Amino acid sequence: MGGIFYFYPMNITKHIETVFNKYLPSPFAIAILLTLTTIVLAYFFTAPPAEGLHVVEILSFWEKGIWNNALLVFAYQMMLILVLGHILVLSPPMSRLIAKLTNLVNSTSSAVVLVSATTLMVSFFNWGLGLIFGAIMARKVGEAAQKRGFKINYPLVGASGYVGFMGWHGGMSGSAPLKVGESGHLKSLMAGVGDASLVQQLPDAIGFDQTVFSATNLVLFAVLLLLVPLALYLLGKRGAETSVQLPTYHNSYQTDDAADDVGKIDRSKIVGVGFGLVILVAFLFQYVKNLGELRITPNMLNFFMLGLALVLHGNFSNFLKAVQEAISGASGILIQFPLYFGIMGIMRDSGMVVQISDFFVSIATETTLPIFTFFSAGLVNIFVPSGGGQWAIQGPIVIESALKLGVPLPKAIMALAYGDQITNMLQPFWALPLLGITKLKAKQILPYTLLIMVLGMAIFLIGLLLF
Repeated sequence: MGGIFYFYPMNITKHIETVFNKYLPSPFAIAILLTLTTIVLAYFFTAPPAEGLHVVEILSFWEKGIWNNALLVFAYQMMLILVLGHILVLSPPMSRLIAKLTNLVNSTSSAVVLVSATTLMVSFFNWGLGLIFGAIMARKVGEAAQKRGFKINYPLVGASGYVGFMGWHGGMSGSAPLKVGESGHLKSLMAGVGDASLVQQLPDAIGFDQTVFSATNLVLFAVLLLLVPLALYLLGKRGAETSVQLPTYHNSYQTDDAADDVGKIDRSKIVGVGFGLVILVAFLFQYVKNLGELRITPNMLNFFMLGLALVLHGNFSNFLKAVQEAISGASGILIQFPLYFGIMGIMRDSGMVVQISDFFVSIATETTLPIFTFFSAGLVNIFVPSGGGQWAIQGPIVIESALKLGVPLPKAIMALAYGDQITNMLQPFWALPLLGITKLKAKQILPYTLLIMVLGMAIFLIGLLLF
């Protein structure tokens, strides 16, 4: 039975790997293709202007969208969420924590439960932190198995280090919940879209008490936190175990201050930790009211993580080295987000958002719209592997459709978040850092992440239907 159970996903994985490796272009190329496709669709399916060329008008919508000031701020916020999360996991205290956790492992089953549970919880706080934390945890488990002489299913452990990415968008750093928590974001996003009377119905903000910290989302995350490690535990009991041969993983920068060719201020622990504490104190004074109302915004999260990162790294020198290590991971956001904003500009100003939302309204009901949103978000994520970029493109459609059908906005927003995050188990783009650190290949972890994706889909769909 175990052999059959493993063989079937492996066959599926071979086909998926072929598609992604041979036929699916890079995310940047996909963003370009989506841009051209949107231009063509807008040209044929939207009304031309009274004067001037239609294609020129569409290109002007595109250019305006690219340089939308509010969305460019959004892009920078998302870059900081990723970079600061990465910086935190590179800190010495986090490295020591990971080392202590791996000492608890003595088998595949114990490894996958520990790695998956901790990665899910860390990713709930910050997706950038969870992404690197899970990768390093999986690698250190492999090294522990090698050092202490026990066999493990290393690809399954690697898959366990990636499962945090199926819960990130419903967490505290989720792009959609964070942005709708900002005062005025919803009305800014929907300005010029559809009926102005509908836009006037939008609240100023939607707090975390209605999204991330709502009873529904917390229950679904708790179920995920229980069933995903359990499923991996059962897979660990069935799968083949082998010896692991890995060199010891080290960060590409060192924290030996004596070797730094920098001044005393940069190496000073008093200055570094002191300034970090100043930021944390300022955070408490500035955002105490927001915290009480459970209104978390990207600026709040990033401000807190900046102060915490300085405290944990101990001085400016080590902090800046970690910045250099982490910054490359944000290159995709830097170059791709403006293209997504251009697509949104075309869809919004040409009227395509209203057309698409009208289509969903015509085929959906108040009950089924969250389900349609879930599946469409999962599909879009395959081609736009970025929650922030996806919110920019799909967010206006979801909001417009929800307003027309009377679906509660928090439920519609979380349906998009759930759909976006679940197909990360199929889309290997964000697994690249994990694969680089663990030295695994996508085809080795995909059989397991696909099974976990099916489990996650069942959990979220049941949740959307019941609540």
